[in-house]
Amino acid sequence: MAGFKIEHYVVGPIATNCYFLINEETGEAVIVDPGAAAKPLSEKLTEGGHTPAAILLTHGHFDHADAVEGLLSIYSDRQLPVYAYEGERDTLEDPAINLSGGMTGSQKVYHATDYLKDGEVFTAAGFSVKTIFTPGHTPGGCCYYLEKEGICFTGDTLFCGS
Repeated sequence: MAGFKIEHYVVGPIATNCYFLINEETGEAVIVDPGAAAKPLSEKLTEGGHTPAAILLTHGHFDHADAVEGLLSIYSDRQLPVYAYEGERDTLEDPAINLSGGMTGSQKVYHATDYLKDGEVFTAAGFSVKTIFTPGHTPGGCCYYLEKEGICFTGDTLFCGS
């Protein structure tokens, strides 16, 4: 099991929780729900000496996905995979569903590079990550479970006070 640490940042106009899952041996970081903060998050990665390895989206609302394009542009020298559950494609690609038009003032379309199935396991930054389909907040929301590390990134599946 790789040594790891988790860094938490509150980003964007509606205070979205973003996480870096950092492999302490390699310095690679998995970015979970980057919100609307591509430049500040890239600065945090640089300050920490971390290299982004993947972006995980728990769902496709703008407040979780808006920084994806900016991060891909900043790190255009590498091919960062962007993961989302297969049932979330419509949310990502439809501004009426991803809420970008009403909340940001401009309608946006988001994309993942890898659409995952329920139970599918993939590797990011040396971590084994299992996709767990958790519809409710959105039709294709998911959680990312790292069994060995005892971590589960839930996005808005668990939504305190709402």
